[in-house]
Amino acid sequence: MRAFVWAFAVALGAVSLPVCAQDSAQALRQDIQALRQTLATMEQRLQALEQAEGVAPAIAPGPPAVVASAPTSTLARAPQVPGTGQAILPPRDSVSDPSTAASRPDSAAGPTDPELKGFFAIPNTDTMIRIGGYAKLDAMADARASGDEDQFITSTIPVGSDHRDMRNFNLHAKQTRFSFEARRPTSRGNLRFYLENDFFGSSDSYQFRLRHAYGQLGNTYAGYGYSSFMDADSLPDTLDFAGPGGAGYLLVAGIHHSFAIGKGNTLTIAAEDPDSELAGTTDDTRAESRLPDVTVTARMERDWGHLQLGAVARSVGYDGIERDERKLGGGVQLSGSASVGEQDLLLFGVLGGKGLSRYTADLTGSGLDAAIALDGRLRMLSLAGGFVGYTHYWSPMWRSNLVLGQLTLGRDDALAADAFRQSRYGVLNLIWSPAPSWTMGMELLYGQLEQQDGQRADTMRLQGSLQYNFIK
Repeated sequence: MRAFVWAFAVALGAVSLPVCAQDSAQALRQDIQALRQTLATMEQRLQALEQAEGVAPAIAPGPPAVVASAPTSTLARAPQVPGTGQAILPPRDSVSDPSTAASRPDSAAGPTDPELKGFFAIPNTDTMIRIGGYAKLDAMADARASGDEDQFITSTIPVGSDHRDMRNFNLHAKQTRFSFEARRPTSRGNLRFYLENDFFGSSDSYQFRLRHAYGQLGNTYAGYGYSSFMDADSLPDTLDFAGPGGAGYLLVAGIHHSFAIGKGNTLTIAAEDPDSELAGTTDDTRAESRLPDVTVTARMERDWGHLQLGAVARSVGYDGIERDERKLGGGVQLSGSASVGEQDLLLFGVLGGKGLSRYTADLTGSGLDAAIALDGRLRMLSLAGGFVGYTHYWSPMWRSNLVLGQLTLGRDDALAADAFRQSRYGVLNLIWSPAPSWTMGMELLYGQLEQQDGQRADTMRLQGSLQYNFIK
């Protein structure tokens, strides 16, 4: 359209040129002035048409006296990512960043990514996508045998004759992570699809491991990811990937729905894939799970932090040739975060129950939900634990974390003498982030394991990490 305006102006000037050559200078000035007025009128009409159609006017080349500047209201704006503008929790930093993958009502942004950076629109659709993740290198030096050389899991520390003053150095990049996320608004709320993996699928190689694969429409979630019993926003900021053993932590397939109860308050009900993890099974007995695990979680979010109270009920049982038995188990967890002053943050979690080992970071997959006694009776194992973490920001680029945790399993003569009894976990680190996408730090870890027979062993690890975030 503007090309036409300028072509018309040039043509009009070309036609009038012979006439102007014969006229006086005064007549030529009048013709030029009339031409400018005509062009200005056409510019105004063009802008009016573009505003009516919702198109931002382009800036036409030409003398400043002729071209009018476009109003701010007509400038093109980038579409807003569905979920931004809903975050309540105070922003925070985290190396492993579990909050990004967590499900939230209407897929709202989390405290580690309140602006949902890095999304771009698919042309001619309402869908926005983002490819994220990070590359992370971990270097670890153990003072004594630690069991797991890639993660600091206190329940794997060797005890007795296996616990030797064997120093070990390890270097790996298994925590490197890739994620894909898609979001779009719908008449039923925001739609979110999230896919994430790392490379902890094997102890001796870099095998792909699925961490999250779920979809969420509005407040309804379905897929594989964090159990709704756990609280990703309360997990402390550590270079070590495993974190405190007394924290609630489980990746599981499930479906849940959240109900809003006022601003910042939600109630979530979930059904999740069950798995009876039993000690004392034989070739004649088989763990059985007849019903899904059911969780109910109440959560309160404020600008100072949050509180979450979760409860899980489970059917744990087994089938045998001569006997079968099922019992009801479960437990509760209270967790949260709280701002301390202008910079610091307090994080905590406490949990307890019977048949709850599967839902803890230290004992998931250990077969300690319950034990089958010699007489065939099923004994639910009691469990209690927790952690507390404190984050201090020395400056916008420097921060430190102090984390303490403990997990205790009740004594039971149905368990083997070398079975887990208690673990303790401690971390102190110093983390430097000179740029948003670059983080490095040093961390000192201490772990202690006690068995059912009372034998103990401990170890210390010094870990250094270098991490590059794809989007931050």
